[in-house]
Parts: sequence; structure tokens; C-alpha cells
Amino acid sequence: MAHVNADIVDLRDFYASRLGEACVRSLAMALSPVWKPIREERLVGLGYVTPYLDRLTGDAERTLAFMPAAQGAVNWPLGRPSLAALVHPAELPLGDASVDRILMVHALEFAEDPAETLSEAWRVLAPGGRLVMVLPSRQGVWARFEHTPFGFGRPWSRGQATRLLRDTQFTPAGFSEALLFPPFRRAGLLNLAGPWERAGRRLWPMFAGAIVIEAVKLVYRGIPVTSRERSRIRAMRPVLLPQGAPSPALHLDADA
Repeated sequence: MAHVNADIVDLRDFYASRLGEACVRSLAMALSPVWKPIREERLVGLGYVTPYLDRLTGDAERTLAFMPAAQGAVNWPLGRPSLAALVHPAELPLGDASVDRILMVHALEFAEDPAETLSEAWRVLAPGGRLVMVLPSRQGVWARFEHTPFGFGRPWSRGQATRLLRDTQFTPAGFSEALLFPPFRRAGLLNLAGPWERAGRRLWPMFAGAIVIEAVKLVYRGIPVTSRERSRIRAMRPVLLPQGAPSPALHLDADA
């Protein structure tokens, strides 16, 4: 099922607001325990990731910002040659095993086929590469309000995301929560975002507005068996016959 995508202008305007700045601070705090440094890494952001890439690209050899075609794109970074591109999330313009880490923000919740999007991420990640996803939480307050990007698309529970990762040959490796303060509209109330966030981490983490999940690419993937292949395997399954009796195949040949 397709979900209405957030528009690039709305995303840009949200992150330019005071609420957007508080959101970045909260998510940067949640990313820190799962964002283990990778020296000279090749990093790709998918979705609307530029507010977070600005904070996380210190040691990266190269960084690319891929923005889904349905969402739109903006230039990034400002004042320098652009490293942003408009892409289809299921057909990334990268070679196999070509990047070390992918960060998804405002991406999977809008995907037409989330499994296909993660399978493409698996393809372009190097063996042992890491995927970090920020997802709107199904239990959180933020998914119930449409004045933030976390109120659009498909919200996720931790269990749903974990099952999808395992189905697409990723191993979940770390979890964190963010957006533990209500999505205040009033500027005065936003002064309380920091204390609310700190209190929420201790008292109500299950009601976080976003979940952060890190997963590692498994090097060996299982090959799915189609229904036709299953039928062929059943047809070729050996059967027990009395000694000296002709095999079914020989019997059929004789009848022909």
C-alpha cells in the first residue's frame, strides 16, 4: 500500500523551524549510541537526511544524499558542489557492495514496498555494512499529528521493523528512542523540550515519537524458492522401489 509522501518544501520548512531544530537535537542524541565511527567510510543518506548528515559526516571519505523521486530534492551541501541526487529507492545508482553505511530518515515509511527498498540497501552495502533507520513509532504521540513529517506515512513498531530486517537478511544490532517530548507548536513550550526529552528517556521510553534501529548486512543470503521450483523438487524427490523393479522414468519411456 502506498502512503502519501511528505513534500520536500514542507520537510525543508519543518527543519528550519524551532521544532525541527529540537527534533534534530533529539535524534542526534539517539543516534550517538548506535553510530559507531567507521574510518574513511562511504556513507549514503536516503530520504530527507541532510539535517543529520551535517552532524555525522566528520570522518566520512564521501557522503551522498539520495532523495526519493516522489519527495523531491534540494541542493546539499550549501555553498559547495552538490552531493544530492533524485533517485528511486528500489533502484539506487550504485554498484553492488559499494558503500559502508546507509542512513534512512523519512524514507521507509513512504516506500511502496519496504522489503524491496531494504533489499536494494542490502545490495549496495559492503559485506558487514551497516544500515541505520529512523522510523516514526506506532506508539508515539508524533505519529498522531500532521504538523511534523513523523505524522505522515506508515508508522512502525520495533517488532515490525525487526521482522522486516530479518526477512531481508539484516541482523538488528542496536536500538534507541527519540522524540520523547510532545511536538509543541508554541515557541515558549519548546523551551521545555530538553527537560521533557531527558525525563522521557527515564520514565516513558515506550512512547517515543521515533525509533532508531541499526542493522548489519549478512554476507550470505538465502535464495528464495519459487512455487515452480518447489513443484520440481517434489517431482524429483526419490521414492523407495523394490529391488530390480523398473524406475518410474523407465516405465514412462517404455509406454511412450
